[in-house]
Amino acid sequence: MAIAVPTVVENGKRKIIKKPELLAPAGSLEKLKIAIRYGADAVYIGGREFGLRSNADNFSLEEMTEGVKFANQYGAKVYVTTNIYAHNENMDGLEEYLLGLQDAGITGIIVADPLIIETCGRVAPKLERHLSTQQSLTNWKTAQFWKEEGLERVVLARETSYEEVKEIKENVDIEIEAFVHGAMCISYSGRCTLSNHMTARDSNRGGCCQSCRWDYDLMELDGNDENRFFDKDAAPFAMSPKDLNLIQSIPKMIDIGVDSLKVEGRMKSIHYVATVTSVYRKVIDAYCEDPDNFKIDVEWLNELDKCANRPAAPAFFEGTPGYQEQMFVNHKQATKYDFAGLVLEYDNETQIVTLQQRNHFRPGDEIEFFGPEIENFTQIVDVIYDEDGEEIDAARHPLQIVRFKVEKPVYPYNMMRKENI
Repeated sequence: MAIAVPTVVENGKRKIIKKPELLAPAGSLEKLKIAIRYGADAVYIGGREFGLRSNADNFSLEEMTEGVKFANQYGAKVYVTTNIYAHNENMDGLEEYLLGLQDAGITGIIVADPLIIETCGRVAPKLERHLSTQQSLTNWKTAQFWKEEGLERVVLARETSYEEVKEIKENVDIEIEAFVHGAMCISYSGRCTLSNHMTARDSNRGGCCQSCRWDYDLMELDGNDENRFFDKDAAPFAMSPKDLNLIQSIPKMIDIGVDSLKVEGRMKSIHYVATVTSVYRKVIDAYCEDPDNFKIDVEWLNELDKCANRPAAPAFFEGTPGYQEQMFVNHKQATKYDFAGLVLEYDNETQIVTLQQRNHFRPGDEIEFFGPEIENFTQIVDVIYDEDGEEIDAARHPLQIVRFKVEKPVYPYNMMRKENI
């Protein structure tokens, strides 16, 4: 089978002819706009029904329509997760819901349940159908099966290795989506039932409570005796793996033709979405522009570190993880930077920024601005004024509108953060 390759050689130099889609999470309308402005080619969102993030700020059909209109302005796509494993009581209203997604202009759905796959193809044929990672796809024959069922794309299990991804792409002419950044499940993708047993919340119907990250006492059973495995003053035991970070592997993923590079995190903050999306945008663009001379910029790694609060590793893509990629004790480290504010507007004549506060800051703090239109820069906060023009000693109220002088131009949706000392 002749599958199109993403690279060619011209005048002795490699040229990327197929740039992958950068797919970012959007747990709310605000996050959708942030993700797209910071470089996402597409976003995935959840509706009020049939998705796996029941605690996210999921979209109404009206919000989806608004989100699609915004995405269209940037040439971006919007996908909706409908990836529950449905029980009988979950099926009411499915056809109407899928028709609503189609009418709202949604590009496609991410789906796991075969009934939802069949129903979508029958009642809403304009919607693309992308197989969810909940189906744990790890081989090319399964990918071929779903292609024959009419699906346009498969989202691979996070447990898939480089060699397996390459073989799938070489054997099946179907779009491949793969996770590159975010949380990892201690279980096989889509197979965990810890929440079901421990909290009666079904992780495959949107109720995962991340039981693997709880604090546990690890006990050794000796007959009827229980012996604590660690000293009682030791850090509590956890079952969680490190998060996924494949920034170093992006060139390999592009070279083998992965169609969509996916960031996990619909429950994350807009600071996280903006930071991670912008970094992966830079990595993809830099490699595609000059693959022969590409190298990872240490500043990209530093940027990711500013929004991370858990250790990360390449997980299965670079081979079977060792014990170093397991977190045997719970990780309590705070983020290194606090997201302090979102830029609303900037007056070039007065150099005054109007900003919506997102975390406490005061005069004398060193803050950093970043955004897609600017190079990151830092400065010391001088006098702060409230919305009425009154001088204040700190921006301490959530979502407070404040103004102060900023030395360089900034733009709406640019962000401000400060080091968490």
